[in-house]
Amino acid sequence: MDNPFLDRSFQIAWSQLTPERVGPAIEAALADAEAALARIAALPVESVNYQNTFLALEEATDLLNESWAKVTHLTTVADAAPLRDAHNAMLPKVSAFLAKIPLDAGIWLRLKAAAALPSVAALQGEHRRFADETMADFRQQGADLPADQKARIEAVQSELALLTQKYSENVLDATNAWELLVSDPARLAGLPPHARESARQSALQQGQGTEAAPVWRFTLQGPSLEPVMLYAEDADLRRQVWSAAAAVGREGTQDNRDLIKRILSLRQEKAALLGQPHFADLVLQRRMARSGAAALAFIEDMHGRVKAAFARECGELEAFKAQQANAAPAPLAPWETAFWAERLRRARYDFDEEQLRPYFPLPGVLAGLFEITGRVFGIRVTERPAGAVEAWHDEVKFYDVHDRSGRHLGSFYTDWHPRESKRGGAWMNYLITGSPVTGGPRSPHLGLMCGNLTPAQGDRPALLTHREVETVFHEFGHLLHHLLGEVSIKSLNGVNVAWDFVELPSQILENWCWERAALDLFARHHETGGVIPDALFQRMVAARNFRSASATMRQLALARMDLDLHLRAPEYSAGEVSPKLQALLRDYVVPTEPPAPTIENRFTHIFADPTGYAAGYYSYKWAEVLDADAFTRFKREGIFNAQVGRDYVAKILSRGNAADPMQLFTDFMGRPPDLSALLLRAGLA
Repeated sequence: MDNPFLDRSFQIAWSQLTPERVGPAIEAALADAEAALARIAALPVESVNYQNTFLALEEATDLLNESWAKVTHLTTVADAAPLRDAHNAMLPKVSAFLAKIPLDAGIWLRLKAAAALPSVAALQGEHRRFADETMADFRQQGADLPADQKARIEAVQSELALLTQKYSENVLDATNAWELLVSDPARLAGLPPHARESARQSALQQGQGTEAAPVWRFTLQGPSLEPVMLYAEDADLRRQVWSAAAAVGREGTQDNRDLIKRILSLRQEKAALLGQPHFADLVLQRRMARSGAAALAFIEDMHGRVKAAFARECGELEAFKAQQANAAPAPLAPWETAFWAERLRRARYDFDEEQLRPYFPLPGVLAGLFEITGRVFGIRVTERPAGAVEAWHDEVKFYDVHDRSGRHLGSFYTDWHPRESKRGGAWMNYLITGSPVTGGPRSPHLGLMCGNLTPAQGDRPALLTHREVETVFHEFGHLLHHLLGEVSIKSLNGVNVAWDFVELPSQILENWCWERAALDLFARHHETGGVIPDALFQRMVAARNFRSASATMRQLALARMDLDLHLRAPEYSAGEVSPKLQALLRDYVVPTEPPAPTIENRFTHIFADPTGYAAGYYSYKWAEVLDADAFTRFKREGIFNAQVGRDYVAKILSRGNAADPMQLFTDFMGRPPDLSALLLRAGLA
């Protein structure tokens, strides 16, 4: 079939990936995969071997995976009704098909027969890992269940796919539906100039206001929302924006509350069918934590370590506001905490993060990122000329990555700024995983990085906050995990690792954003070319751990919420979810008046995918322990030490899921991880 979604060329013809071609392409890819699976299931049992069972299974869904990846990617960056309809028409079919693979009795019989062969038992390295992981996957997903329970598992998976997609669409639609138009410039007091100008340009683009009579438009997208919450002196403006953000997923046709209860119920049912007491144990049994109880113990241990510092920080903030207002200390309103925290940071450290923005033009940040990773990991990143490679939007850029010998390791797209057709947040994904080539190195990998960073204004480049710089480094860390993968088994390559290990390669790269020698390579004033003045750098470093207990506690609160929802799903599936969560998190959240609602209605990490980060949000903090500890080796031996970089590539980035993640970490560090490194870095030891 001549369909661009089925074209497996490295250069993707994005303009030809139109909604009406989605259905025929995915139907054809499903048929191709179905035929490949049927060939495995029809093998005479006495003829099975590793190649015609395990490796054939690995290859069976290649075309489907690559074709569907293009569809799902487009829904995240170019959402529109025809594409959404085409995607949602095929989503149940794709979900049901993938769910039934481990439930196929014929395939399972032949895998077990092959696994029992002496030749398969003797496999070593990544092939041993692949055989073991495949058998564990099948068992974990129900291969040994009776037929009626297998059928129910398939139905549950299909319904979860539809419900979580609807949840995601509701969050996007509710976010895009809200805007606030301000005509009185007095209401903009305190906002940085870039935020004012962005709001004015946003209004003009929507046909609101004129050059002579400007109007300022605010939305719920990060670059618009965050400056308001941090800097706007108009408390009512902050309240309006905060209230709108808090209402996402709670109102009208985008209300996610019933969806959440149904998703939790289905996940619990799936766990029960598969012999687990709850969804947390189901998804964590083969991750580093191993169980919901172990993940919860980790979160509670961290909570105990930072609780006193958190309480102190909350009290300090209340006292500071009271002092400024000449009033008695009292809980702040939820739309006041970020504003007064920023005021306190300025007072304590004479530091305003906006002072750093001129030093972080996006082109310079990217050039510095590529220079640093080139020095450390031995890669060379080059941008293709504008227009040389087709993309899904005219802001998208395309890059190639080579190693020191000139070998093409892979390529990637970047898409950095917000659009209403694009989901929020920042993410990395992959489109193609390179295959082994007979007589040579593997073929190149293809991936992407997306974000919602501060956009450019007129002739001025996009000037980022330091947090946005960390985001760019973070996503490139994920991308390197994919592009530098050398595992010949695609499903074991790159980011296809235990979920509580996957954030190590991303989070460790953020550390270079705090090192003077690294910053001096790229943090240059966009007008003068000067580096960050030493006094400003010292204030930045001094303020790094300002309210670090509060930042830690926010992550712990989200992880605790996620775990409780999946450890006690039946309790949350009945009645209102939010009041139960508010009671649970009383010791985890900043006390405010009125109390802030919990965010489960817009918590896309755990509800926008059948699994995603569900029961796994703790992974961010878990991986922070790993990254803080692993970076101590770079600090000790040199942050640009190429030998340490080679070691890190060889023992972690290139290995994917070719070995147990704890073994990979121990191979690099020479010992298991040490929690104290994170506490020391955060100033909480």
